[in-house]
Amino acid sequence: MSDAQKYINKLAGARVLVIGGTSGIGFCVAEACLENKCTVILSSSQQSKIESSISRLLKTYPSARDRLSGHPCDLASPNVEDNIKSLFSKIGTVLDHIVFTAGDRLVTMPLKEVTLETIQRAGMVRFNGAMLLAKHAVEHLAPGPNSSLTLTTGTVSEKPIADWTVSASYAAGLHSMMRNLALDMKPTRVNLISPGAVQTELWDWIPKEQLEPMMGELVRGTATGKLGQPEDVAEAYLYCMRDQNVTGSLISTNSGALLMTGKY
Repeated sequence: MSDAQKYINKLAGARVLVIGGTSGIGFCVAEACLENKCTVILSSSQQSKIESSISRLLKTYPSARDRLSGHPCDLASPNVEDNIKSLFSKIGTVLDHIVFTAGDRLVTMPLKEVTLETIQRAGMVRFNGAMLLAKHAVEHLAPGPNSSLTLTTGTVSEKPIADWTVSASYAAGLHSMMRNLALDMKPTRVNLISPGAVQTELWDWIPKEQLEPMMGELVRGTATGKLGQPEDVAEAYLYCMRDQNVTGSLISTNSGALLMTGKY
């Protein structure tokens, strides 16, 4: 008689859409879902990124070829709502879980330089995209607490940083969005992950001579003595998918940065 597998197979067979799944935390969520025997659909703004990510994933999980696909969806476009509708139409099947990790370059600037265009652009993907996705996700998620929508914010929503006011405002707004969506979408579960600084491609645009001292300051601002790794942060998203008792909740994974007195 073989041992029971009550816990490790909880996600087996689940259909998971990962928006922002071609890099960073989203890519690791996709990896983890494949490892847990899910069917995974990646979405990103560019088809080339999706194809490249699928190729990378299949090198690690070659048996997952029949459980992995992807479709583009540009959330920065003025036609964002039509793009979301088109994405769901292309998927063409009921989903069990949706993970939203999509984001573009964060807006950081002194308050005196902020413009209306800056404010509107900063919220297009991370806030507007998340809200409109939730609006249409209701029709495409399996009914009941087995299904979930997991959104992403950041610790700047909990700990202020000078010159981050625009980005922080949207990040904090996601807290209220998530709690209200948990009511609007019930019994589907809605939760929010708040990562601290994580070593991903998000930092690649910063010149090396600026990035190295910045990373040193970030590390000194942690209680663990190291930055978060996307493979570790991905576990928070798995938890929100697995636990049918969690909804309307914030999961913070930040290397203890909120306990520290550093800038970040």
